[in-house]
Amino acid sequence: MSNYTEEIKRRRTFAIISHPDAGKTTLTEKFLLYGGAINLAGSVKGKATARHAVSDWMEIEKERGISVTSSVLQFEYGGYCINILDTPGHQDFSEDTYRTLMAADSAVMVIDASKGVEAPTRKLFKVCVMRKIPIFTFINKMDRDANDTFDLLDEIEKELGIATCPLNWPIGSGKEFKGVYDREKKCVISYSGTEKGTREGTATELPVAEEGRLREAIGDGAADKLLEEIELLDGASAAFDLEQVRAGDLTPVCFGSALTNFGVEIFLQHFLNMTTAPLPRKADVGLIDPVENAFSAFVFKIQANMNKAHRDRVAFMRICSGRFDANMEVRHVQHTPETSSACLTRGSSPSGTRSVCRRKNFSTRGSPPLRRSTLPGCGRWIP
Repeated sequence: MSNYTEEIKRRRTFAIISHPDAGKTTLTEKFLLYGGAINLAGSVKGKATARHAVSDWMEIEKERGISVTSSVLQFEYGGYCINILDTPGHQDFSEDTYRTLMAADSAVMVIDASKGVEAPTRKLFKVCVMRKIPIFTFINKMDRDANDTFDLLDEIEKELGIATCPLNWPIGSGKEFKGVYDREKKCVISYSGTEKGTREGTATELPVAEEGRLREAIGDGAADKLLEEIELLDGASAAFDLEQVRAGDLTPVCFGSALTNFGVEIFLQHFLNMTTAPLPRKADVGLIDPVENAFSAFVFKIQANMNKAHRDRVAFMRICSGRFDANMEVRHVQHTPETSSACLTRGSSPSGTRSVCRRKNFSTRGSPPLRRSTLPGCGRWIP
């Protein structure tokens, strides 16, 4: 039982949300790179490396460079087993994102540093607040000309109504982007050897206390501005409070560039330290503890006709408790009076629910078996 409990505790499941073209898929790709799931990172357009992003697996996604459907990916990092839900940003596919957020324990909100908060981000943020999902912010594309850093934080607080706490701080933007300052370590981190973001590269840390070396590395102008901003930041920004973060009242903020790998691993490390293991899920029979032996899950999305050669359907489910094994038979419960099993909820919209199933001591005769598919966390109905 102890090994089983430890396996649950090391799991982290989060969704990546943002407005279109903010860099969700690119950030997902870099998480996979740092986790060792891939050796070479692809790109959304597939031009610089002749490789497309792993999560953009549909032909239309590869052709247009956008995410059309949510993707489920899993990798290991730092002793954690991480499940990423990469969601579409375009409004035409927002229903897919709303469904997927039901399966997430937390959300990573990606914001374009040159555009700030946009309309789709506001809608997705409201859904996260409604579901009480903790939000972690990554301000992306610092390798391009960006808005003023303080203005970006002020916009998040005013537009979304949530306090911000920067965990790192960018040094310049666009062509003048030198790296990031880590507030916890009190050092400047720069990167080299990333090969246009396709490799992890090498991170170099330089303590801010060594002002001479700092000025030599980033220049007098950048050093003066950084030291001034650090002083202002320490005096004006909200204090970090982990309880407020998990309650959804405070969002930790990291700056970086997913395309060039600047700040990505720092964000991932901070994120894993702050997020929680799977928590109990509320059902009509009470809270479902994830450590329960009985298997239970809810289906948050059904996708059909992904292969033109077959009449296929894939049910994406979030396991709430127990363990799902290959060839395991479970009952998909319809919400009817004669059903003897306990029902969980299944999302159909940000506010709507439908019924799903959990395993109990009852006969499964007449029910179709649910078998594990090639995607982690997915089940496939066999007619």
